[in-house]
Amino acid sequence: MADRLTQLQDAVNSLADQFCNAIGVLQQCAPPASFNNIQTALNKDQPANPTEEYAQLFAALIARTAKDVDVLIDSLPSEESTAALQAASLRQLEEENHDAAARLEEVVYRGDVLLEKIQSALADIAQSQLRTRNAVPAQVSPNES
Repeated sequence: MADRLTQLQDAVNSLADQFCNAIGVLQQCAPPASFNNIQTALNKDQPANPTEEYAQLFAALIARTAKDVDVLIDSLPSEESTAALQAASLRQLEEENHDAAARLEEVVYRGDVLLEKIQSALADIAQSQLRTRNAVPAQVSPNES
């Protein structure tokens, strides 16, 4: 996973690409302007103008990417964040990580104990069923005699 600055640079590059693409598509779809009321054959062959759909699409893309840029900027460390504060924050995160690891180990241990109990109970059930099947003599059906 890339660091925050790389993510921010990628988002800004994506935003620039979207602006360029939006301008290019809008220029391509824009109706031609007439100069001195001269109409050319090229102007008459232009398809219907889908610029409204493109405008909405690019507006949504640009707005979403701009929001992503804002979120990434907000996640960057502030200027007040000193090395000592960052180190303290890392120590706190490390302690939380150790606590979570200890809780996970305890849950795994309890799960293993429970699994052994379940497997033992299933083995007992299987043995009981085998003893019951062997103890019951085969019944003879009336059609066989």
